Amino acid sequence: MTQRREDDEVLGRAYDARLMARLWGVTRPHRRLVAASLALFPLTAGVELLQPYLVKVAIDDHILRRDWLGVGGVAAVFLASLIALYALRALQAYVMQLTGQRVIHDLRRALFAHLQRLDAAFFDRHPVGRLMTRVINDVEAINELFVSGVVVVIGDVVTLLGIAAIMLWMNWRLALVAFCLVPLLVAAAGYFRVRARDSYRRVRTRLARLNAFLQESLQGVTIIQLFARERDEARLFGSLNADLRAAQFRSTLFEASLYSTVEAMGSVAVALLLWYGGGDVVTGAFTFGALTAFLEYTARSFLPLRDLGAKYTVMQAAMVSAERIFGLLDTAPGVVGGSRRGPAASAADVPAVEFRDVWFGYEEGRWVLRECSFTIGRGETVALVGPTGEGKTTIARLLTRAFDAQRGQILVEGVDVREWDLHALRRRVGLIPQEVFLFTGSVRDNLTLAADGAVSAERVDRVVAMAHAGPLLASLPAGLDQEVRERGANFSQGQRQLLAIARALIYNPRVLALDEATSSIDAESEALIRSAMGELLRGRASLIIAHRLSTVQAADRILVLHKGRIREAGRHAELLAGGGIYARLYELQFGRGAGS
Repeated sequence: MTQRREDDEVLGRAYDARLMARLWGVTRPHRRLVAASLALFPLTAGVELLQPYLVKVAIDDHILRRDWLGVGGVAAVFLASLIALYALRALQAYVMQLTGQRVIHDLRRALFAHLQRLDAAFFDRHPVGRLMTRVINDVEAINELFVSGVVVVIGDVVTLLGIAAIMLWMNWRLALVAFCLVPLLVAAAGYFRVRARDSYRRVRTRLARLNAFLQESLQGVTIIQLFARERDEARLFGSLNADLRAAQFRSTLFEASLYSTVEAMGSVAVALLLWYGGGDVVTGAFTFGALTAFLEYTARSFLPLRDLGAKYTVMQAAMVSAERIFGLLDTAPGVVGGSRRGPAASAADVPAVEFRDVWFGYEEGRWVLRECSFTIGRGETVALVGPTGEGKTTIARLLTRAFDAQRGQILVEGVDVREWDLHALRRRVGLIPQEVFLFTGSVRDNLTLAADGAVSAERVDRVVAMAHAGPLLASLPAGLDQEVRERGANFSQGQRQLLAIARALIYNPRVLALDEATSSIDAESEALIRSAMGELLRGRASLIIAHRLSTVQAADRILVLHKGRIREAGRHAELLAGGGIYARLYELQFGRGAGS
């Protein structure tokens, strides 16, 4: 199984000034929350650093002097500091979570809105699963940046600076004894950081492979069962799962090594303080309470260093996620609408649709359409036929500007589609695709999906009758309120096509393209759909794309597409009599002599 390079390059720098600047820009609407969170750090650190000093005061000024009343007073202050510390930490955690959730809410909304504006070519190049990862997982990593990453690091730095200042103030010689291990600690953290980074990359890569395999297996479970490949799939899954487990063990080893190294150095620091500071206590140069406070400050200074590995990983993941998120947001739509919302003049002799020498290819130099030209008059029904892969569906997608032609012009009511406002164009030109997509919800919600404003019950009932979908709805237990499962899985292909026709009637565009509306359905469903299409096409310019030639014989004109060009045009009988491409296609479907 191969993966894209993007899966392998999971980690980058733990801090990127450019990305952090953009992230802080996203937080600008929530700057009050950010300011409140930052203001809580010195308060929390101050209360936390007060506690070891209170222990010193209790020992030196009260316990050694047997002043139990004074001990009680210091204990009361210590208890108050504990309550204040817990309250500040709870408030701080709430504010950080609130800030993070609001930021990722804004990011998700911006990403979703941006994805809605991107063109069809973008979605052809990028798998849906990867885009979902951007909107869900990568955005969640930004939340971790606020909760466990950079914001917590700021708090740790404030605490460490406060500890260093107090220790130097109390006894700078003893403070230097404790600080002498810092270079060794930094070197060890750097060593394990690099090893943990490579190990974490392996974990993420193997996790991506396992997820991809799982998604593919679940989507293709019917085929797996059909070909009795359950054991083979289980073996492949077990291999990928074992690779992930091994990578996780390696990552855990480095994290545990860093944790134990910091703990060991902390113990060494305590031993040095006891040895050096104990001598000062014996000689009277240093008090017993001050030494106790020193030991407590030293222990608290090693806590953030011990958690350095986890915070570094969070920072790395957040930077990579930010890179991907902003890369997606910076992706410009390939199709941008103009300002025209309708034709300047509605002359009767202007075709509803006109293709003028259109050239188009999905890849550079590989043309699907070449000098493709044709017109569709107002109220005219035109059928488009031809062998598979000749570009029939492409013409429908160009008409709605899912893609833009590289050469030539496509006009709707005399206006180049590039000049149309996209919403206005797609309101004017409708498309019923071969694979009808139904959203989860009710049948009624799907029928009124694209309607402007509320749709009355009478209009829905009238449209259902026109689309010959009445028997279908009558067979449903809840009728129009029947639940539609994911992708309309509880409806057959023919039923979905009938609902799509009813939806198009409510949408009521002036120009309509139908792409293989009767493909992959039984004869009874085809008869219903053909009857419904008669109501749907009446009075509007229509383009019918079909492989089944039986569905296009009544069209006003039939266009035959071959090698990217319109090779033949005419009515059914004329094209059969001509003995050209259409006649050969007809013979292939119905046999020689069927049209005579």
